[in-house]
Amino acid sequence: MKNMNWFYLALVTVACWGLYGIYLHKGSMAMGDPQLGRYKAFLFVGIAYFLTAVLAPLVLLMAKGANWSMPPKGMWLSLFAGILGAIGAFFVLLAMASGSKSGMNPNVVAVLVMSTIFAGAPIVNAIIATIMHPPKAGFASIRWEFILGIVLAAFGGFLVTKFKPTDAPPPPKITEKR
Repeated sequence: MKNMNWFYLALVTVACWGLYGIYLHKGSMAMGDPQLGRYKAFLFVGIAYFLTAVLAPLVLLMAKGANWSMPPKGMWLSLFAGILGAIGAFFVLLAMASGSKSGMNPNVVAVLVMSTIFAGAPIVNAIIATIMHPPKAGFASIRWEFILGIVLAAFGGFLVTKFKPTDAPPPPKITEKR
């Protein structure tokens, strides 16, 4: 069997990002500010990113005696990726707030938003990566299983959002006939 470390490491990301939306929602609600609590929560997401994505790599680079030369293309592409991630995180909060303002249960909105994101993001990734790095034999060589995987991911996202667990409806009232 080939080395599966990549898979186990990816599962850590799945767990972290799967929990991200839940705790982001809980944190924004715990701010006690219905109008601005989500922005306050996002501020702390930024602080967490600074601690995790700025200070930790700096310590690692210094400890390993890194060469501090960085090509501009690598810097700009990495910065752009970070901006996309931050914008995405911000829009998670906006989506949750928008659903809650529409009168939906905020806990249900959090499930719907995150299910939509985590079903849709792999689809976007697969399509854009294929466009950016097309098969050598051309797009006509794309296998039907790839297309089916995209369709199933979309359908899975639909099923998760459509049939999410909710509180059970109250039992029907029983009327006695006399």
